Amino acid sequence: MQQSYLALDLGAESGRAVMGKWDGKALILEDVHRFPTGGTRLPDGMHWDVLRLFDGCKKGLGMASSGGTELAAVGIDTWGVDFGLLDANDELLANPRHYRDHANDGMVELADSILGRDRIYTATGIQIMQINSLFQLLALKQKRPALLQSAKTLLFIPDLLKFWLTGQKSTEYSIASTSQMLDPHTRNWSGSLLESLGLPTGIISPPVMPGSVSGSVSSDVAAECGCASIPFISVGEHDTASAVAAVPADSEDFIFLSSGTWSLLGIELSAPLVNSESQKRNFTNEGGVFNTIRLLKNVMGLWLVQECRRSFAINGRDISYSELTEMAKKSAPFRSFIDPDHHAFLAPFNMVQAISQFCKDTGQPIPDSEGAFIRCCVESLVLKYRTVIEELEILRGNSLHVIHVVGGGTQNRLLCQLTADATRREVVAGPVEATAAGNILMQAVGMGEISTLRDVRAIVRKSFSLDTYHPEGSSDAWNEAYSRFQLICN
Repeated sequence: MQQSYLALDLGAESGRAVMGKWDGKALILEDVHRFPTGGTRLPDGMHWDVLRLFDGCKKGLGMASSGGTELAAVGIDTWGVDFGLLDANDELLANPRHYRDHANDGMVELADSILGRDRIYTATGIQIMQINSLFQLLALKQKRPALLQSAKTLLFIPDLLKFWLTGQKSTEYSIASTSQMLDPHTRNWSGSLLESLGLPTGIISPPVMPGSVSGSVSSDVAAECGCASIPFISVGEHDTASAVAAVPADSEDFIFLSSGTWSLLGIELSAPLVNSESQKRNFTNEGGVFNTIRLLKNVMGLWLVQECRRSFAINGRDISYSELTEMAKKSAPFRSFIDPDHHAFLAPFNMVQAISQFCKDTGQPIPDSEGAFIRCCVESLVLKYRTVIEELEILRGNSLHVIHVVGGGTQNRLLCQLTADATRREVVAGPVEATAAGNILMQAVGMGEISTLRDVRAIVRKSFSLDTYHPEGSSDAWNEAYSRFQLICN
């Protein structure tokens, strides 16, 4: 008997409502609604228009339920770290801040001066980045203390939207693990860390695990959307957790690359790896589905390309992503590199100007065309991937040979091929809709239809076509480029 599920999948650029039809053997996905999600700049910084996001979710729910379609369940996933604060009446106190907001500047250094990086990392096992929820809360304490004092509940973005859809408050484990506030061993909040920084502990609830039933669509929302009171499943609510759940690997020995606005590159473990070596290399231990740990590093990702495209459009050159990729293919290789994770690229007003300045400061040729800028971004990304993979092999203690790329980046064939070339490894690309697929299959887990992660991945292999890329070109040329890249990054 075919079951229909709905994934509400919100990324940093766009959100989608995706219908998943599963007959017990294969999964078929269908987009039913798309809506923009990007941040909004106000005079006081960057925010999320969370009411617009909620409206997009409701429209998707209504469109999926039209024509008499009966949904077995619904689940939601979004990016990590960001949150909303509710008062004693469960009303939103302020627009949630965007993780790229400059209010977080200096908060890592402040926390370091109070506790030291060693204690912060040991307590959480999370890559120290100023975007993390811990540092966002510290920024609120310093700059908007009255707002933080009024808060009675903290809900991460998917949990906030889920609360408005169901009337039930809960905090899902994988999204909580992005915050730098969760103990990776107990999988609960590190109260001592929060207290040491003077941050409230009573506003967060114990995390629930992916696959848990978290209420159902409320009667008011159901009436507005023309649907039934559908069960709501807490899936891997961090989009990367859902994406990695849908990696079509048939063994445990693989590298995953969830490729989109961010590149999240890592391996899957059964227990956290938190030691001096993982700290030195700044690796993160995020929660996954079925009690797994994703040992990974966040790399800036296709944000670089997205923002270059926006800069070109501001200057009157509105060029599609496919056209930019073709232009990059024709551009000369290995002319200029950037460090994708340099602070200058986190939230520049103009990415093209930021890249030009970085190249000038490091004594490299400034890219002289749109294609050259994109080539610079893509080559720099894949060389960064090589660095991260070499570090993963040191931490893991063995070689890793296959990279599974999932997400929107699989559509960029240049990126996939250059990833194989730069790392000298086989790249298996697909599915592009990994996040929605993982979301939906974890709903089926919550409804008792699927039992194991192995079963989830077997269904993905049966349901989606995959592309395989093998290393091409001269390894000597890539080795020389890699040496130059490392000098620039260091």
